[in-house]
Amino acid sequence: MSIHPAFRMLPPAQDHLVAVRRAERLRELGISGDEPVPEFDAFARHIGETLAAAFAMVNIIGPSEQYFAGLYPSSADRGVDWKADEFRSMACDHGYCMHVLDRGQALALPEIAAIARYAVNPVVDEIGIHAYLGAPLTDHDGTILGTICVVDTEAHPGWDASALEWIKAQARELSSRIQRRAIGGRPGS
Repeated sequence: MSIHPAFRMLPPAQDHLVAVRRAERLRELGISGDEPVPEFDAFARHIGETLAAAFAMVNIIGPSEQYFAGLYPSSADRGVDWKADEFRSMACDHGYCMHVLDRGQALALPEIAAIARYAVNPVVDEIGIHAYLGAPLTDHDGTILGTICVVDTEAHPGWDASALEWIKAQARELSSRIQRRAIGGRPGS
């Protein structure tokens, strides 16, 4: 059953100044938000495979779209040039990472269809997403730089409190790696 766009719940709105500061900080960290980062593709693979999810992302959220700087399966995995990969970006009104951004906290949706607020999101009908687990990537000053998430086309009742704690720990780990960029460390060091 497809939901007419007029009846879909809009995602939380971004504060424009916060979005601009986030974009500036990402540039300082060497993350452009419009091309893949091999380390992020590897990280997305790790979380996707660990949780047996169909897809996983390291999501850089810009003012008008989300860019998956890390994607599992990656463009290379699917034999697609990343510049032409339609799965590398998504409108901000698609998916659940905007809710993580707005809340500033991790979000587990083990069975999206069971929660009306989230069941009307376009990714349910357009991609067949039925489960989501995501957490914010946070800079040293508390600025949310983006998110990490896993999504699946099947419900995941096992994505419970322990899975939520695990994804939060993974987000802290990647946030630490990103921080090392700011202090002169090499990515992944």
